[in-house]
Amino acid sequence: MDSERVMFCPFCGEHMSRLTRFCFSCGRSLECLNGADQTDRVDMLQQCIRYFNEGHSYAVIVDMMSCLHGFQISLRSLKSKLNEAGLYRRKYYSATNAIMRAIQLELRGPGQLFGYRTMCQVLKQKHNLRVKRDHVMNLLRELNTRGCERRSRRRFVRRTYHSMGPNYMWHADGYDKLKPFGLAISGCIDGFSRKVMWLACGPTNNDPSVIAYYFLSCVRNLGVTPMRLRTDCGTENGTMAAIQSTLRHYHNDYFSGASSHMYGSSTNNQRIESWWSIFRKGRSQFWMDLFADLRDAGYFNGSHEHQCLLRYSFGDIIQKDLDECVRLWNSHRIRPSRTASCPGGVPNELYYLPYRFGSRDCGFKVERAELDAFPEARLLRAPCGDTSMQEYLDLAMENSHLQKPECWQSATELYLKLKETAEL
Repeated sequence: MDSERVMFCPFCGEHMSRLTRFCFSCGRSLECLNGADQTDRVDMLQQCIRYFNEGHSYAVIVDMMSCLHGFQISLRSLKSKLNEAGLYRRKYYSATNAIMRAIQLELRGPGQLFGYRTMCQVLKQKHNLRVKRDHVMNLLRELNTRGCERRSRRRFVRRTYHSMGPNYMWHADGYDKLKPFGLAISGCIDGFSRKVMWLACGPTNNDPSVIAYYFLSCVRNLGVTPMRLRTDCGTENGTMAAIQSTLRHYHNDYFSGASSHMYGSSTNNQRIESWWSIFRKGRSQFWMDLFADLRDAGYFNGSHEHQCLLRYSFGDIIQKDLDECVRLWNSHRIRPSRTASCPGGVPNELYYLPYRFGSRDCGFKVERAELDAFPEARLLRAPCGDTSMQEYLDLAMENSHLQKPECWQSATELYLKLKETAEL
């Protein structure tokens, strides 16, 4: 039966009808397979070769064979078997031409990012080559000079952002860091000029009609719609996407119609996401800390009533702060960046005077009659987010002769007084 059993080479995997002294395919010696139970010996030798190629020490291979596979083998027997198979730690290294061919093959794909340590492991385990680490390091310097220089600088190479000009791509997104306190922010930025198109605070940024209102108001004020609009996949963007596609339906460029809107993940919507990071450092962190202090002091518990009260007291103040933030941002100077093809400069200048920077306006003119054809998108009737709560707080303000706040300090005082009046 043993003589009829189909065998295969543990080195190249080639099937053999009978056991011979050498493999017909790779030419390796098979003397190490001589013994009673050929199948077990082949399996044991294959595992030993695999662990040897992975770089484990002889002692570790012995323990792995015992613990994981149930093969009891001594250290001396292991070395003898590997030596019979022509496997040595510091002998019989592969030819340089074979190593270079394998490296060049790897450099065609993700291997161009490998350092010499990872490349050594790939050559040993994937290509079954015996290599020296220093030899691989020198070959990589010769075959992948730019990759070695980039890794030596230890710098992450980012993709370059491309934009043809202002109104080529608008990036819209919601900002949820203040949502635990009942304040939802929506914003949009032009990819080329980095001009903030709108930045609005309200009870929600998940209502499609609210987001559509922001978009239509911006388009109406500017008189243009962008060539492309990019958002994440949230349902709140559906109405805005439909309006953008409708406004671009009769144009005949490549991105006309439905192609004028682009869905994507938030992490890839890089222009607005990177701006949110700047916004937090320069603006929203103050409000997050202020409201967190109110919560820690026991004046805010996150309930619907407390959120409505906080929006009623701070909503106008925060919107004024957002308007100031937009005004300052759109008039400040941005330094040139190596990770973007867009020029540096003042956002308003980049947006309104693109010819000064070798670009052009990519937007499309929109008539007011076209915008009036859409169903009226509107903000929520109650700024605090609850009609009954809005009426109650307006009445409390009138009866208590309270004034609208002018700054965050007076807004805090108003919040505490209204909270005491409402017994919340």
